[in-house]
Amino acid sequence: MNKSPIKFILTDIEGTTSSVSFVVDVLFPYFLENSYKLLEMNDNVIVNQAFEETKSILQNEENRTISDLGEALEQWNHWCKIDRKITPLKSVQGLIWAEGFKSGVIQGHVYPDVERNFLEWTKQNYRLGVFSSGSVAAQRLLFGHSVDGDLTVFFSAYFDTTTGGKKEVETYPKIANELNLEATEICFLSDIVEELEAADKCGMITIQLLRENTVANWKTTAKDFDEVNSILKGL
Repeated sequence: MNKSPIKFILTDIEGTTSSVSFVVDVLFPYFLENSYKLLEMNDNVIVNQAFEETKSILQNEENRTISDLGEALEQWNHWCKIDRKITPLKSVQGLIWAEGFKSGVIQGHVYPDVERNFLEWTKQNYRLGVFSSGSVAAQRLLFGHSVDGDLTVFFSAYFDTTTGGKKEVETYPKIANELNLEATEICFLSDIVEELEAADKCGMITIQLLRENTVANWKTTAKDFDEVNSILKGL
């Protein structure tokens, strides 16, 4: 039985459950090669919302006006190439990635230690959730079509940038409120120190994952989920 003060484990994806290279080397190229298909989706609610959001962002940031989906597509491709973590891009990326995941062309990468610890944490009565800059739809696709099968069975909640920025302190109390928990009852796992700082300031327990090429620069670190499990047992 879990006797830890932690009731919920909230995990990032890139650099935490999955390699950054999977996103950069597989997902981004797939989007760029297939994003032209968005031009045929002008009656899609998600595409239309992303178009309106993009119009607003460009007007506010650059005082620039776009008037058609082709111009929006150019902007989405540019944002993808520079890895801008922005809601309208993430929404349309999810649409394109869905095709690749569902056809089997893409399988979501997860580290070998992830599934067994999800299973262990579930047995210990921890609830699990995801917070990523990728859209909730994209999160479900990655974990639903992972190299280890459907991992969505482990999750009870998903959060993306529609809740708030991952480096913004005010985002994390919103998550705690939606989970009906105190922030101190949530453990947040990420490789990015600015995200950990934001979660820490609202009272969450935070652990930095040190996957490949991640430099330890946080007060509590773990090389993988096995080590996270050991830390949780010591709380």
